[in-house]
Amino acid sequence: MDRIGDIALFLRVLDTGSISAAARSLDLSPALASQRLKRLEDALGVRLLHRTTRRLHPTPEGLRLAGEGRALVEALDGLAGSLRESGGQAVGGTLRVTMSASFGRLHISPRLPRFLAAHPGLQVSVHMSDQQVDLVREGFDLAIRIGDLDDSQLVGRRIARNPRVLVASPAYLARHGAPAAPIDLTAHDCLVLVGSRGRQDRWQLLDGAGGDSTVTVSGALDSNLGEVLRDAALADAGIALLALWHVVDDLHAGRLVRVLPTWAPPVTAIHAVMPDRMFVPQRTRAFVAFLQTELGSHLYGVSSEAPR
Repeated sequence: MDRIGDIALFLRVLDTGSISAAARSLDLSPALASQRLKRLEDALGVRLLHRTTRRLHPTPEGLRLAGEGRALVEALDGLAGSLRESGGQAVGGTLRVTMSASFGRLHISPRLPRFLAAHPGLQVSVHMSDQQVDLVREGFDLAIRIGDLDDSQLVGRRIARNPRVLVASPAYLARHGAPAAPIDLTAHDCLVLVGSRGRQDRWQLLDGAGGDSTVTVSGALDSNLGEVLRDAALADAGIALLALWHVVDDLHAGRLVRVLPTWAPPVTAIHAVMPDRMFVPQRTRAFVAFLQTELGSHLYGVSSEAPR
């Protein structure tokens, strides 16, 4: 088992690009990780890595071990996971997860105590940021990401639908009038999200009957944080395009109302995203299953379907 564990460590070093990042992701010290890699090289009688001041490069023997060793690690990990499940063994270790600050605070944080109560041997370290982090380099087991997945090197598991809606306060609409068609949005104060792809001021809207309209909007306020736009909409400052999970309680309470309710942006999804490697810890699998059950069924209050 030590030999397989050392091979798994070697694979993690190749995935992360450094011994320190691999050690961090496996809850090891860099010194211990280096000792285990040296032990593996000594046991096999070959050098697996060329070490330079900037990065590590696999030797031909290291490349061969990487190619054939992943299948061994994956098979053993799958068997161990199956045995743990059938034997009722508790999930343990430290789960490191990163997620959007707004989504995490609203929908993950309240559910974490229940997950921890089901797995008393587990520790969870939660990183909340609206900036995407490099999972492999930073040593995270998992990320919760919303919208389209851009990184083909990552493995995503769908958690829930992510419908988006146009919203405003009743007072704003009473003062400025409700738009009757998408083009009318150009005459309104629109609250604009600024994301990794720049200022998202071109709103594509579909009407469910084949209609497709894209309008360029403007307004006095933009932000990289959806929470700022939600607060502004609640304060009668304009029309916002937000994820339904962000405003579902406000809609139910009447603090916000739908604008152009027969129109909406294309529906995306919420994913649990993992590094593209064979070794997936049981703690990660357990958390993904928990999120699929919790959010897939209850994210919008009653069912996974967004209220119209």
